[in-house]
Amino acid sequence: MQTSNPFDLSDRVIIVTGGAGLLGRQHAEAIASAGGLPVLLDVNRDRAEAAAAEIGKRHGRQIPAFACDITAPSEIEAVCASLQRRYGRIDGLVNNAANNPKVEDGGGIEFSRLENFPMDVWLNDIAVGLTGAFICSRVFGAAMAARRSGVILNIASDLSVIAPDQRLYQQASRPKEQQPVKPVTYSVVKAGLVGLTRYLATYWADQGIRCNALSPGGIFNGQPDEFVQRLTGLIPMGRMASSDEYNGAVTFLLSDASRYMTGQNIIIDGGRTVW
Repeated sequence: MQTSNPFDLSDRVIIVTGGAGLLGRQHAEAIASAGGLPVLLDVNRDRAEAAAAEIGKRHGRQIPAFACDITAPSEIEAVCASLQRRYGRIDGLVNNAANNPKVEDGGGIEFSRLENFPMDVWLNDIAVGLTGAFICSRVFGAAMAARRSGVILNIASDLSVIAPDQRLYQQASRPKEQQPVKPVTYSVVKAGLVGLTRYLATYWADQGIRCNALSPGGIFNGQPDEFVQRLTGLIPMGRMASSDEYNGAVTFLLSDASRYMTGQNIIIDGGRTVW
């Protein structure tokens, strides 16, 4: 039933993977602010419970949190069964969890460059960012399809539609063959999520499931000044995003306000992909 406020998420149970992370907390905050019940999933129990307690305190309600490995189908199935028993429904899923190795975090130049990118890192990044989204979509999506109602939102990136500009990471002191780069897995995972979005949108369209992707641009989180200056020079609006600037889009995409939208990739990047 359509409400007078199409952005209202009252009483909707919406899962957020990677719920203890920078964006995961904001997605959960957006859901709670619209009246919904975010369910935080994270591999780190302490961080998940701390994030849930913080959000719950602001909104005067208990926010559930689960520690689980989204690459393990049995763990996701257990969470799904628990939510079904507790609430009798699942209304939405935000596939947000992903590895995002930072060039500045270390690991050496050999870690980031394509020629030397470790196979174990490739497999783990794909497992968390793409396989995990598939497993969560399969399990939670099937539960929503059984009720013939639900929304899946995949968190992609502006790098789902453009290549990384590796000049952002250059260090003048290093030769070309030793320059750090944005790892290949980030682009592959984010582009893959857009493909998954389109597949799910058509696969479950006749069972009342909508699926869209949100592709954020760079979010300021204390990055080095030189990196920020380089990146903002590529953005028409001349700045990086604040972590809360995607909350409105998340609410829109999860709510009835977007009830005629499915299979789309919404890019919010300050105009970077326009240039």
